Amino acid sequence: MGELVERVDEEDRVIGVVDRGEAIEKRWLHRVATTVCRDPGGRILVHRRPESVSRFPGQYNWLVGGAVEVGESYEDAAARELGEELGVFGAPRLVFTFLCRGEISPYWLGVHEVVVTEALVPDPAEIAWCGWFEEGELLEAVGRGPVGRGSAGRGSAGLGVFVSDGVEALRRYQAL
Repeated sequence: MGELVERVDEEDRVIGVVDRGEAIEKRWLHRVATTVCRDPGGRILVHRRPESVSRFPGQYNWLVGGAVEVGESYEDAAARELGEELGVFGAPRLVFTFLCRGEISPYWLGVHEVVVTEALVPDPAEIAWCGWFEEGELLEAVGRGPVGRGSAGRGSAGLGVFVSDGVEALRRYQAL
């Protein structure tokens, strides 16, 4: 068995423990924790996923994160993922959760925020490139066009395709 996650229902209540690959394959709900990383000036971290990853290879995202492990809270998972992916440690604050229908599988997504004051040490297996963007630059890069499979967030700032689930989360984040 691979990575274990908690299978949850439409109300985000735990109903069992399953392999994450099986949850994705069978489109069972599970949990994912992500974080919006801001620098002290308010800029947002944007990163590109490596071509070698199985999910969204080469695509850009403004969220850092991954699956919530069995027994973990959204906040604990977000903090763990920050350490694993960026080599930074902090206490991300949960901003909201929502049921994301997801391009590859549905899941509950917890979106957090953290101000990063230490140097980033990105894991090249998780992050191929990263940079800080003003919020307006991020919105321009993502674009405001329709979001769909293969065209999600093709922006005008020359970056390329953004992860569609991240584009959906950005729209919700902007509405706060």
